[in-house]
Amino acid sequence: MWEKEIPLYDYRRMTAEEREWGVLCRKEQGYPRHSPPHGMQVEANFLITAACFEHKSIVDGPKLLSWLQEEILSALVEGSVEYHAYVFQPTHYHVLLHALDLAIVSEILRKKHSDLATKVNGQQDARGRRVWYRYSDRRIRDERHFWTTVNYIHFNPVKHGYVDTMSVWPWSSWRLYLEEHGQQWLEELWVGFPVANYGKGWDWK
Repeated sequence: MWEKEIPLYDYRRMTAEEREWGVLCRKEQGYPRHSPPHGMQVEANFLITAACFEHKSIVDGPKLLSWLQEEILSALVEGSVEYHAYVFQPTHYHVLLHALDLAIVSEILRKKHSDLATKVNGQQDARGRRVWYRYSDRRIRDERHFWTTVNYIHFNPVKHGYVDTMSVWPWSSWRLYLEEHGQQWLEELWVGFPVANYGKGWDWK
C-alpha cells in the first residue's frame, strides 16, 4: 500500500550503481527513464486538489457547497474510486482517494468539472466564464503522510479562515471520522500527525 518512490530526484548525486538500479526500476514499472512519475497507471493513494479559476469564491454559499460535494463524491463512487477524506470550500477542494489508475480519476474530474461549470454559470448568469483552474495530485508516500494528509484536509477551513474549529465546517469528512472513531481518537490523531507546514508553497493564502 505504501510504495516507495523510484529515487531519481537526486540523480546527479547518485553513484553509477544507484543510477543503473533506479533506471531499471523505473523501466520495469513503465515510468520514463528520468522524469518524476505522475501516478498514471499506478495504484496508490493521492491527495487531489482542485481550484476555482483565479481562486475566486465561485462555489460560495451552503447550497452550492453541498451540491458540489455531492456531485464530486458521487462521481467518484460511480467510477469505483474510493475516497478516504475530503473538504469542500468556496475556492477549492481537497479529496484523499485511492486510485487504481490516476487516469481514471482525471477523466472523472474532467467530465464532472465541465458539467458543474455549465450548471453553476447558468445559475449565476455567467455563461462562458471559466470556473476551474486546474487540479493537482500528490501521491501519498507512507502511513504518516496519509494521516497527516487527513488532518490537513480537516484543518483546511480553519487554515483559510472560514471557521475557528474543524468541527463546525459541514463540508468535510471530519464528522464521519468522529462518528466512526470518537473525539479522543481524533485528538490523538491530531497530536500524533501534526500538520505543521503541510501545504506551504502550493495551497493558497
